[in-house]
Amino acid sequence: MPAPRTVLLTGAAGGLGTLMRGLLPAYGYALRLMDLVPVEGAPDAVIADLADRDALREAVRGVDAIIHLAGISLEAPFEKILTANIEGTYNLYEAAREEGVQRVVFASSNHAVGFTPRPRAGDELIQVRTPHRPDTFYGLSKSFGEDLAQLYWDKYGLETVSVRIGSCFAEPTSVRMLSMWLSPADGARLLHAALAAEHVQHTVVYGSSANTRLWWDLSTARALGYAPQDDSERYAEGLIAEQGDLDPENPDHRYLGGHFVTNPPVWPH
Repeated sequence: MPAPRTVLLTGAAGGLGTLMRGLLPAYGYALRLMDLVPVEGAPDAVIADLADRDALREAVRGVDAIIHLAGISLEAPFEKILTANIEGTYNLYEAAREEGVQRVVFASSNHAVGFTPRPRAGDELIQVRTPHRPDTFYGLSKSFGEDLAQLYWDKYGLETVSVRIGSCFAEPTSVRMLSMWLSPADGARLLHAALAAEHVQHTVVYGSSANTRLWWDLSTARALGYAPQDDSERYAEGLIAEQGDLDPENPDHRYLGGHFVTNPPVWPH
């Protein structure tokens, strides 16, 4: 597959979308921005709901690839997750299939496997083949998205790289995040690799920088051509002094999903 040039970026007004729309053009991509709300500084952005299948078809028409960041990014009542993250992702894939788009980069999450115990010293790093163990309705929607991506490859030949993103911020804000941090610059490197690699079929990768305290295996991401340059370790001393080290007896520290594993479900009111 030739390197895509025109890329639809959904969720362009969100935190990660804002970072990526500033960084990805340097790799030669022309971004078509889309969100449910206006995108600051982008009057030509597509304002559309993932529930609007006609608008989605129009948004994806003529693009070479899609980076799908849109949806609810935290836990929420199941009805809201169902509409935005499950039905919305299905609608996007249908629009891509109908318009002949060949590549999707799907923003999955570590919360798709959130109940996986974090590795201790000497343990094997967490592999992408670890079974889905979602920690929330949000994590469940990301498990669904990965399975949907596999179906659309097997049935329709639509390729996807599913990126189980850790925490993409300017710098880590917690001790747990020292193991999960994806610097914005490395985030752009990873998305570029996911867009440019050939013959990905459906590939699942973990999305983080080359952190000293890394919990998961980055080999499938590196196989795409991802070469992370950053490491959270320079923040470790300050964060540990402020927050203390991780406690293996604390469920929030014991599992990959952090506090998502102990937060009660969010029910509709």
